[in-house]
Amino acid sequence: MNGFADHGLDEDAFGEKSSLKGGLQTFDAFPKTKPSYTTPSRRGGQWTVLILAICTVFSLTEFRTWFRGTETHHFTVEKGVSHDLQLNLDAVVHMPCDTLHINIQDAAGDRVMASDMLRKEPTSWKLWMDKRNYEGFSGAHEYQTLSREDDRRLRDQEKDAHARHVLSELRRNPNRNFPKGPKIRRGDTVDSCRVYGSLEGNKVQGDFHITARGHGYQDGKKHLDHSAFNFSHMITELSFGPHYPTILNPLDKTIATTEAHYYKYQYFLSIVPTIYSKNQNIRPETLTTTNSLDAHRANRNNKNLIFTNQYAATSQSDALPESPYLIPGIFFKYNIEPIMLLISEERTGFLNLLIRLVNTMSGVIVTGGWLYQIAGWAGELRRRRRASGKSEGYLHGKVGEE
Repeated sequence: MNGFADHGLDEDAFGEKSSLKGGLQTFDAFPKTKPSYTTPSRRGGQWTVLILAICTVFSLTEFRTWFRGTETHHFTVEKGVSHDLQLNLDAVVHMPCDTLHINIQDAAGDRVMASDMLRKEPTSWKLWMDKRNYEGFSGAHEYQTLSREDDRRLRDQEKDAHARHVLSELRRNPNRNFPKGPKIRRGDTVDSCRVYGSLEGNKVQGDFHITARGHGYQDGKKHLDHSAFNFSHMITELSFGPHYPTILNPLDKTIATTEAHYYKYQYFLSIVPTIYSKNQNIRPETLTTTNSLDAHRANRNNKNLIFTNQYAATSQSDALPESPYLIPGIFFKYNIEPIMLLISEERTGFLNLLIRLVNTMSGVIVTGGWLYQIAGWAGELRRRRRASGKSEGYLHGKVGEE
C-alpha cells in the first residue's frame, strides 16, 4: 500500500504485530519503531538521566511550594467603628520611679493616668545592660541602638511579617505574660525604673509620654531638679493590640542613651490593624468588626487566626535648652491608619498539585526531546563539515590513462 513491496520490503516489519490471532489488530495512537531498528547510544542515555534529574528537582520544588502554601497580602479599608486600643509597654528608664510621670493624651481630649495603670519596678541600669549582653550572646533577639542598623534584627523582623512564622511562634510560646526582670544583686545601685504592663485607651491619634516629675503638668508635685534628668531608656517591648510577646516590633529590643540631662526623644508611629490567617478562605471585609479587642476575644480559640497591629516607626531626638516652655522626656506619638492588612497563607487542593506536576514533567520531557534533536542535528552538521574539509578535490590517477 505504501510502496514497500515494490522495493522488496516487508511492510509488516515496520509495525508491531498483533499477539492475538483471529482478526484483532493492535491500535496505537503513537506508532513506535521496532526495537530491532533502533540503536542505543551513550549520549541518549545521558540525556535521559539529565531529563529525569530535572523532572525530579522540579517535582520536589512544586511539592514543597504546595506544602508550604502561598502567602497573600490584602489591603482594605477598615469599615467598622473601633473604640478601644490596647497598649503594651515594657521599658526601663534610667531614672528612679518616683521621679517619673507617665501619661496618655489622645485626640479625643481624654487623659489616661498611665502611671496608675502600669507597674513600676525599681531596678538597676547596669543589671539590665548585663542582661542585654547575655541575651545577645545566647542567640536571642539582640538589642540595638537607634543609630545603628542590624542585619540580624532586620531578618528577624522580616520573619515576623509572614503568617506561618507568627502562628508557629504563638503556638510554641502561648504564655502572654510579661517576663520577670533580673533580680537585684547585692551591691547593685537602684537608679532606674522598669515600667511595664498593658492599658487601654481610645483608638484615636494620641501621645504617650514619659516625663519628669513637676514638668509638663500642673499636678502640684515637687519640681525635680534638672541635674537629676536622664532619659536614657531601653525598650523591651512596645506593641498595640493583644499582647503577643514573641512578635518582634520595630521598637522592641532597642536602647537609646544620652549624657545630656535636658533631652527629648520623639517616636512617630503609624499603626496598621493586621490579621494573620492560615488556611482560611476568607476575605478582609468579613473580618472587619466594631471592636478589635472583641474580635480577638471571639477568635482566641482559633489558632489559625490572629488579630494584632503592626506599626512603622521613625525617631527624632535632640538636646533642649533649659526653658520652662520646653519639656524633655520620651514621647510616643501614634496615629491609627484607616486601613486593614490581611496576611493569609493558602494552600491549593491536591488535584491542583497533580495537574501542576503533570504539566511540569510534560514540559520538561517535550523540551528535552526538542533539545536532543537539535543537538543531534547540530552534531551531524558539524561532522559533515569536518568530512567535507578533508576532501582533496581531485581524482587519483595519471592523466591520459584510459
